[in-house]
Amino acid sequence: MTLPPSIGFGIVGVGMIADYHAQAIREAHGARLVGIAGRAQDKVRAFAEKHRVPFSTTSVAELVARTDIDVICVTTPSGAHRDVALAAIRAGKHVVIEKPLEITVERADEILRAADAAGVRVAPIFQARFGEGARAVKAALDAGRFGRLVLCSACVKWHRAPEYYTGWKGTLALDGGGALINQAIHAIDLLQWFAGLPEEVFAWKTRRVHTGIEAEDTACAALRFAHGGLGVIEASTAIYPGWQRRIEICGEHGSVALEDDFITRWDFRTPLPRDEAVRAAKPDDRMRSGASAPNAISHHGHLRQIQDLIDALHHGHALAIDGREARKTVAFIRAIYASAECGEPVKLA
Repeated sequence: MTLPPSIGFGIVGVGMIADYHAQAIREAHGARLVGIAGRAQDKVRAFAEKHRVPFSTTSVAELVARTDIDVICVTTPSGAHRDVALAAIRAGKHVVIEKPLEITVERADEILRAADAAGVRVAPIFQARFGEGARAVKAALDAGRFGRLVLCSACVKWHRAPEYYTGWKGTLALDGGGALINQAIHAIDLLQWFAGLPEEVFAWKTRRVHTGIEAEDTACAALRFAHGGLGVIEASTAIYPGWQRRIEICGEHGSVALEDDFITRWDFRTPLPRDEAVRAAKPDDRMRSGASAPNAISHHGHLRQIQDLIDALHHGHALAIDGREARKTVAFIRAIYASAECGEPVKLA
């Protein structure tokens, strides 16, 4: 595909998260929002007016057929990602897909196979990887500063009001689960980016407060990694008032704690000159998570990720995170669910 200087974007799905994509596209260098598609005509019209989108339709086929669109952002409910992504890919479009890539590994694989066949990029939204704090932790890991990893854990103790669970939220068919696959997924992705996929998981899940939904509002998992380290995942949307997402990476030579994207502990046996700058960094409010409300996040993380795709398309380099990385997180979460359902440890392939 020969790309124009300004890459044309389309969005399928006009729910809350689509607003963040539209804002990110508007602010990205070398991007323009050409069109949108959604099921409800009134919502599509309102979205188009709000974001000044020149073309709107209720037909996905009509949107992906446009020759002035190079990339489709998939912002539908999670369990509808595959069908929209496949339509876009078969039309020769690159795709940006909101988390999760899909709700099962099998559906994720369909997307990846189709993209390989068409020669297009799959950019899954995991904007937490683009934070300065997260990247500092990853760099320290890659430099071997932790030594042998001992405990690697993630906690997502969030609040969602009862009215949040309307429509597709909390359903198995379209959400794919609850607190794990929707809210804790960014922490789980960061954890596997930092520490690798676990070799084995053992988990429990329940509904403690949001008893009217199909999926879990609370879950815990014990992890065993191939490198010998252990860990824990805690996830809930049933907790008031909701705390910042916390990830801890602890090793024989150093340990860190990351709350949202702010490093709250940075302790190494062998200090380096740059450590003081890391400790002195201020919280970046643009990278906050939605601990107490889903709309409390900024679009800045989406902007960083969409800019990464634009730059990769123009210059031919690899994406900071691609579809196969996102598949790992789907596999991780599905293994947790499988263990919780069978009551036994589950190994990841």
